[in-house]
Amino acid sequence: MALYVQKFGGTSVGDPDRIREVADHVARCRKRGDEVVLVVSAMGKETDELIRLAEQVSRATPGREMDMLITGGERKACALVSMALHDKGIESASFTGSQAGFLTDTTHRNAKILELNPYRIREALAAGRVPVVGGSQGVSADNDVTFFGRGGSDTTAVALAHALGADACELYTDVPGVFTTDPRVVADARKMDRISFDELLEMTATGCPKPAMRSVELARSRGVTLHVRSAFSWVPGTWVTEEASMERAIISAVTHDTSEAKMTVSGVSDRPGVAAQLFRTLADAEVNVDMIVQNVSEEGRTDISFTLPHEQISRADDAVAAIVDELGSDAVIADDDIARVSLIGAGMKSNPGVAATMFETLSDNGINIEMISTSAIRISCVVRQAQAEAAVAALHAAFQLEKAPEDRTDI
Repeated sequence: MALYVQKFGGTSVGDPDRIREVADHVARCRKRGDEVVLVVSAMGKETDELIRLAEQVSRATPGREMDMLITGGERKACALVSMALHDKGIESASFTGSQAGFLTDTTHRNAKILELNPYRIREALAAGRVPVVGGSQGVSADNDVTFFGRGGSDTTAVALAHALGADACELYTDVPGVFTTDPRVVADARKMDRISFDELLEMTATGCPKPAMRSVELARSRGVTLHVRSAFSWVPGTWVTEEASMERAIISAVTHDTSEAKMTVSGVSDRPGVAAQLFRTLADAEVNVDMIVQNVSEEGRTDISFTLPHEQISRADDAVAAIVDELGSDAVIADDDIARVSLIGAGMKSNPGVAATMFETLSDNGINIEMISTSAIRISCVVRQAQAEAAVAALHAAFQLEKAPEDRTDI
């Protein structure tokens, strides 16, 4: 007998028919002798609708009240799923995050898990019931309801899988697994059977929307095996483990991200402490800086460029404006028409031709590179937003990602 924690996203429980499909799936799992703990997200786009409703009611949206409102979507879904299981003759019990034992910090809209004691989940399993837990929620040390943020149900599921010693955590969504790139951009994108945690972390950090990066980080640190799969076909998906397949593909995936902008602080004094002052100011303003490039100094002046989320441009602009004279800058320029395109692959560490092939491919397609950053298994380039999808398609073809690793030729 195996124990699986299974998370179902909003589209997977989006209407009564989908909820009954989930109940049928649980019945099949129980028939083969497996134990199951379910974690469910709010139905469909309900979270977005609740946020819009709050904005229509009031311009003031206190974090505590927003968490109370938003988490209602998950509570509704887990109760309905539990009812559907009862209808199949399967004993079940629904639990809020606090009832499931999630204790969090006091940060509303983006709470972090401090402790997890799922004793009531264990009791339900021991009694032969299927626990159904509302995702992305807990209770703070101040006894307030808290919300984990977008993608938080994935984190709920991974945390429960670790605490319960589950054999695997299965993340069910509306796609059949993790692809070599976005299949909406490249028609012959290939679903990967296996991928390493390191590779998937880089993918989720550079534009791959599912699963949530926070959940992948938690799974890697706690040794939880992940299985990303579809709730619409029920076929095997992509297994995420400590190491990828034996073939060790040089490149595993191409991702792109259009959610960031570029800001350039030009003509700053080229002296010790300027960069430290700039980025400390941005950090204190809670601006999430990503890629950073500093130009070569000319006559004691230099330019510093960095990327940041679109929604933080105004905050960053205000923060830099307050110190612009101290920096000696002559201009601050924001550019929201950029995109980041990234190559990810554990095999690139021992293959020096990857960067050259990437840059040649972009050049051959008339795509200019504005910024470059790297890690041990990733190369990212900033390009014009309008060219992002063309860059993805060209790189996917250049590295033959539509083929299985063993069928590719050398780069």
